[in-house]
Amino acid sequence: MELNADFDLRVAVHADRMDWTPSPMPGVERKMLDRIGDEVARATTIVRFAPGSRFSPHTHDGGEEFLVLDGVFQDEQGDFPAGSYVRNPPTSRHTPGSAPGCTIFVKLWQFAPDDRNEVTRDTRDLDLQAPPGRPGVGSAILYEDARECVRIEQWAPGATVEVTPVGGLEILCLEGGFLEGGEGFAPGSWLRLPIGARLSAVAGKDGCRVWMKEGHLRFAGKDLPSR
Repeated sequence: MELNADFDLRVAVHADRMDWTPSPMPGVERKMLDRIGDEVARATTIVRFAPGSRFSPHTHDGGEEFLVLDGVFQDEQGDFPAGSYVRNPPTSRHTPGSAPGCTIFVKLWQFAPDDRNEVTRDTRDLDLQAPPGRPGVGSAILYEDARECVRIEQWAPGATVEVTPVGGLEILCLEGGFLEGGEGFAPGSWLRLPIGARLSAVAGKDGCRVWMKEGHLRFAGKDLPSR
């Protein structure tokens, strides 16, 4: 399967308008945002676990990164409530599930093969700092290396947000909303800007909270699962 697989194009997906589709595991549904591959895939997805559902134990050969959007995600490492950001690097193994149910935003097979950095952050308790030259913006880095920078940003009501990303940009709207390219983005909306594109957005009247990843598209296509 190939879905939004041309990384040279701007892509916007409004997941709140999409239907859930079943995964191979009972009680686990998903909304695919981009994907190259079948069940083993380089993928960006919103996944919903019904109460009591779980996946079989598996190893992440290409790594896994996720943000818990609601409920409580669970595995052998513990309970991860809404707002938890987790990076499970290549060779990590777990049995994901949720007794109470949860929804997560997850990216698979997008790590460097030798990355072994494990990260767990609570995004509900971040020290947001004002980036230089970006009025109305508060930002906190969740993870950063030579390939990418992952962060949470809070945009003040009506703020004009300008970013010239290095290596592409990806945004998931978490709260509030914003306008970009004449298009409105609400919670659950996802935007991917290609290398060379500039973000010019305006936060809505209630402001906006977003998850952002910058730089990683320089390596898109080089991180595909082996066939």
